[in-house]
Amino acid sequence: MSELAPILLCCDLDRTLIPNGSAEESRDARPRLARFCAQPAVELVFVSGRDLQLVLDGIDEWSLPQPDYIIGDVGTTIYAPRSQAGHGDGDWVHWPAWTDQIAPAWNGLMHDDVTHIFADISAIRPQETVKQGAFKASYYVDRQSNQEVLDAELHGRLWRNGVDARLVWSLDEAADVLLLDVLPTSASKLHAIEFLIQHLSFDESRAIFAGDSGNDLHALGSHINGVLVANADPAVKARARELVRAGALEDTLYLAQGGLFGMNGNYAAGVLEGVVHYLPETREYMTLAQDSCEAPG
Repeated sequence: MSELAPILLCCDLDRTLIPNGSAEESRDARPRLARFCAQPAVELVFVSGRDLQLVLDGIDEWSLPQPDYIIGDVGTTIYAPRSQAGHGDGDWVHWPAWTDQIAPAWNGLMHDDVTHIFADISAIRPQETVKQGAFKASYYVDRQSNQEVLDAELHGRLWRNGVDARLVWSLDEAADVLLLDVLPTSASKLHAIEFLIQHLSFDESRAIFAGDSGNDLHALGSHINGVLVANADPAVKARARELVRAGALEDTLYLAQGGLFGMNGNYAAGVLEGVVHYLPETREYMTLAQDSCEAPG
């Protein structure tokens, strides 16, 4: 068996790797993923709307494999282990070079300045402080709100204040509420992944992003190999298909169906299924890892 070439596996957390949605998780999905990610060739990146501490809490709570990098706050922060940054072992180090790249879009403003611009709009409610970031203003929005009109009003106010921003909409299905993230236009999960690929001099054809929700669509509809886990909302699947068709990028989107190793394609099972779709040689490594685990001691 030939040596496995480097793989950059980028995964959203909530309802992608973390099985905190309503769909059932295949029993062996997360252990299989952990065994596969233990391969030296696999660089694992968690790409989340959570901040660093909430990502680390999720790793502990759900027994996830340790990532090599963390992209947090919907792509507005990047962290590397302190050891990789040349500072010894333990902890995580924020990459200021990424902040320097995205900050100019907000024209010298930061979180509190942007929220002040929207302070009188009752249709949006600020999320908890822990869910905010220096370059990420996050809100809850009632599902009955006219999203199109609201989006236009928010963009207009930002433009008049010299703020070049991206508005990212998604759905919290459990709470039945819309989520809105206001980010610098140069910041997104996709932009952060591209920055990481460039920094690592990685072969883009062996980079994969897996997600499930609206704030993953920018990456899922791009030139990066994308995977939608089977438990993703049907509206997200439909929108992802539209995006890749519009860009003639149908080959860079895979919708997990279930069946790999008898798993259902939800959560981590769908991530592994997508990896095998794009990189068929990985199936042998996944099987080897499972056989090794089941061999008598």
